[in-house]
Amino acid sequence: MFPQLVSRRHMLRRSALGFGSLALASLLSKESPAAVNPLAARLPHFPARAKRIIFLFMKGGPSQVDTFDPKPLLDRDDGKPLPFAKPRVQFAPTGNLLKSPWAFRQYGESGIPVSELFPHVANHVDDLCLIHSMHGTNPAHGGALLKLHTGSDNFVRPSMGAWVSYGLGTDNANLPAFVTICPTLAHGGINNWGSAFLPAEYQGTPIGNASVPSDQAQVKYISNPKLPRSVQELQLRQLHAINRAHLAETGPEASLEARINSFELAFRMQTEFPRVEDLSEESTATQSLYGMDDPVTANFGRMCLMARRFAEAGVRYI
Repeated sequence: MFPQLVSRRHMLRRSALGFGSLALASLLSKESPAAVNPLAARLPHFPARAKRIIFLFMKGGPSQVDTFDPKPLLDRDDGKPLPFAKPRVQFAPTGNLLKSPWAFRQYGESGIPVSELFPHVANHVDDLCLIHSMHGTNPAHGGALLKLHTGSDNFVRPSMGAWVSYGLGTDNANLPAFVTICPTLAHGGINNWGSAFLPAEYQGTPIGNASVPSDQAQVKYISNPKLPRSVQELQLRQLHAINRAHLAETGPEASLEARINSFELAFRMQTEFPRVEDLSEESTATQSLYGMDDPVTANFGRMCLMARRFAEAGVRYI
């Protein structure tokens, strides 16, 4: 007969020494550094005014030289050949230099130049912070977009929203910390809002996808239309008791804790999500300001209004 092996955790649990329990607490805290509820609100490491982020990702947008970054040398050398080696990857024949066809003017006390494409944005230019130092190293759409969202174009890394939710949690226990509205499924796909090596609860919660109009976008699997809410609540309580009993026998298990939290959050979201998504609460004037009365801008405007409502409801990253 071989002697029964004793695990480190089992030994510490059985130990009568005070230092044994202290060591166990230290080990468990390292295995689960987050709060009991991983999405519980946390203070930032440094004082900051910003509490939420609304990241408008508009694939295929206009060039910076046509919007907020005029290039005097490009105007001067319009029509001349490229003064540097041609790009390594070319999707079409590369022509000569071409200046922007749009005129620029300086606006506000800051004097920031804005092209005539954005006459209304120009009136609020002093509220903007423009980053001109950003650049990319990958000419392919997929790699470039993945690097934009995660910081890496060749390794799977947590998305920016996942890091924010990991660091700060959510201000509303009935909503996730990170949602993504009608995200694209191409060029990086779910990795653009994924959590990679972070726990799964920090990944973005997708509301529809880019192939679905925003007025039809929904979160999947948060409700069961075949069962009344009271029965679902009873099921959740029973499942919670079974899972907790299992944890009491086996000790902390991060993956099971994540599943328990996801079930509980999904149940709470059944009430909160529809309320936040219900844009009928907004006045006609507000909907008009977001362009929802114009078929050309209605879809995008609806997503922007939803983003504002989620931010107001306590979601950290949209």
